[in-house]
Amino acid sequence: MCVYASDLAASDHFYAHSLGAMKGPDPQDPSGVRYYFSPTQFVEVLPLPAQHTLSRMACVAYNTVDANGLRDYLRAHGVDSASEVRSGSDGSRWFNTKDPEGNQVQFIQPGRPVTMTADAKPIGTRVIHVGYLVHSRADEDRFYKEILGFRAYWYGAMQSDHLDWVSQQVPDGYDWLEYMLVGDGSDVPVAKFDLHELGVLNHFSIGVANMEQAVTTLIGEDRLSPRHDGPQMGRDGKWQANLYDPDDTRVELMEFQPTTKPCCSGFTATSPTN
Repeated sequence: MCVYASDLAASDHFYAHSLGAMKGPDPQDPSGVRYYFSPTQFVEVLPLPAQHTLSRMACVAYNTVDANGLRDYLRAHGVDSASEVRSGSDGSRWFNTKDPEGNQVQFIQPGRPVTMTADAKPIGTRVIHVGYLVHSRADEDRFYKEILGFRAYWYGAMQSDHLDWVSQQVPDGYDWLEYMLVGDGSDVPVAKFDLHELGVLNHFSIGVANMEQAVTTLIGEDRLSPRHDGPQMGRDGKWQANLYDPDDTRVELMEFQPTTKPCCSGFTATSPTN
């Protein structure tokens, strides 16, 4: 995920110290910073533009083995917003497009691999999902499921007669995108969201093998951010805990496997194990 930061020093403390990610230059934007959890997964932090809306989510991003081929495929399937393929200073190739609700989606063909430094202490080495506000499941499904081939994984809600979250796995892996539904049929009304509410919806998740161990590590090393909640059992049967960056973007720690039966639906695809 790419996020905006109003205070880069405060964000650096959160991502590098609290989450333990490795800080590195941004090959796509010299004004940005990457925080790596592994050589292939990172969060890109960008300075907040002077004129900007409330949301701090700049983009969601996925790796691809062939940026040119994927861009041509999307164009052939009517995705006119797919930009030209660009090159990063690390040899990566990437392009931007927009989903049906106007959110920026980026596809990156990785360049030269980074080497994780010995002093990096990421609380988890895998980003297992990203999630963001969605008004229309049907519109998003036409992009993610019908064109890109994402697969159903799980859905749930706070109340049994509602639908709040719809998770779709990537076509060739176990990570997923979570629609955070708002409006009719969900528990979240369409209203003017404040910064915190949007940050709860627009989030990313780091997988951990054992939640108790992860939270104990954060506490023992004085890395637990002042604003947090949990651990708690999620509606999907997985232990989770939430931390919030200085601009209210939620970082959800989540165990890879469920420990109790999920509500609403069973899992229709394999969960990640590490």
